[in-house]
Amino acid sequence: MSNLKFKKSRNILFLLNVLKLAFTAFGGPQVHLVQFQKLLVNKKKYITPDDLKELNSFCSMLPGPTSTQTITAIGFKIGGPTLAFFTLAIWVLPASLIMTILAVIIHFYNIDNPKLDFLKYMQPMAVGFIIYAAYQIIQMFISKTYHWVLLIISASVAILYQTPYLFPILLLFGGVVSSQLNKEKINKVKPIKNINWSNFFLFLAVSVLAASLGAITQNKIVLLFENTYRYGSIVFGGGHVLIPIMYNQFVEIKHYLNPSEFLAGVGLVQAMPGPVFSIATYCNAMALQEFGIGGQLLGALIGTIAIFLPGTFLIFFIYPIWNQVKTFTPIKNAIEGINAASAGLVIASAYLLFKPVVLNQPNMIVLLLTLFLLLTTKVPSPIIVIICVLASFIY
Repeated sequence: MSNLKFKKSRNILFLLNVLKLAFTAFGGPQVHLVQFQKLLVNKKKYITPDDLKELNSFCSMLPGPTSTQTITAIGFKIGGPTLAFFTLAIWVLPASLIMTILAVIIHFYNIDNPKLDFLKYMQPMAVGFIIYAAYQIIQMFISKTYHWVLLIISASVAILYQTPYLFPILLLFGGVVSSQLNKEKINKVKPIKNINWSNFFLFLAVSVLAASLGAITQNKIVLLFENTYRYGSIVFGGGHVLIPIMYNQFVEIKHYLNPSEFLAGVGLVQAMPGPVFSIATYCNAMALQEFGIGGQLLGALIGTIAIFLPGTFLIFFIYPIWNQVKTFTPIKNAIEGINAASAGLVIASAYLLFKPVVLNQPNMIVLLLTLFLLLTTKVPSPIIVIICVLASFIY
C-alpha cells in the first residue's frame, strides 16, 4: 500500500473513531479527555499521552469549547486542516441534531403541557449538575488565595449585575490580575515567526460584520448569530461557563426563552454525548420558535455554526504556530486568573438557575439526589437523567 493510500485509510478510520466518541462521550470536557485518552491514545495510538496533554493545555488557553477544540487539534496533528475540519463536523453533529429535535418537540407540545410531564424534574436536576460543575472547577483551578478572591469577585458581580457585557470584562480582569501577580516568572519572550493571519482576520471580520449588521438592522436572526458568536469568542472553561451567559441574555434580558424552557434544555444536554456547547443549538432553535419548525431549524443551524466557529478560527490560526506560542509565558500566567473567574461565573450560574425552580419537596429531593450521585458515585450523567424521567412518571 502506498503512503498516500495508507494515510487516507488511517484518516477514515480516525474519523470513524471520532464518530464513535460523538455518540458515546458523555459528561463534559473533563470526562471527554479521559475518553480521548482511552480510545485515541491507549487503544488506537494516533498520538502519544504527552501529545494529548499538550494539545489539551493548548486548547485550554483558547476561548471556546475545550474538548471540541482538543479533538479538532488532534485531527489537525494527524492529517492537517482538512482532517481537522471533518473531525470537528463529525464530533459536533450528533449532539446538535439531537438538541434540535428536542427543541422542536418542546415547542410542539409546550413545556407546561402534561404530555411533557416527564421533563418536570429536569429543572432541579439541571441545577444539581451546575452546582457539581462548580465544585469540579473549583477542585481543578482554585489553589491559591488570589484564585479565591477572583472567584468571589466574579461570582458576586455576575449575580448583582446581570448583564452579558460584564462576562468578558470579568474574564479579562482575571487574566490581567493573574498575569501581573505572576510577573516575576516571565521568561524572555522570543518573537513568533511565519504567522498566517488569514484565520485570525476572518475571526475578527465575522465578529465586526455581525455586530455592525445587528446594530443597523436589529434583525433577530442577525442578532442571534452575533450574540452566540460573541459567546463562543469569550467563554473559557467549557459549556458550564457558557450556560450562565446564555441564560442572562436569552432569558433575563431578551426573553427569547422562559426559565422553564431554558432549564429543560440544560437538563437534557447533560444526557447528550459530545459537546455541552450544543446548548446553543437548542437555545437558538427555541429563540425562533415563533416562526414554526422552519424557524427552529434555522435557529439551530445559526446556533451551531455561531458557537463553534470562533474556536475553529482560533485553532486553525494558532495550531500551526503552537510550538512557538507555547513558550509565551504571559499567556500561561493569564490563564490561571481566567479559570478562577470562570469558576466564579459557574457559581453565579448555579444561583441564577436555581431562582426560577419551584421550592417544593420533590424538586429539592431531585436536586439533592443529583448532587449526591455525582459527588459520591460514578453513575454516568445519562443514567441520572433517566432516573429523573422515571421518577416523574412514578411520582
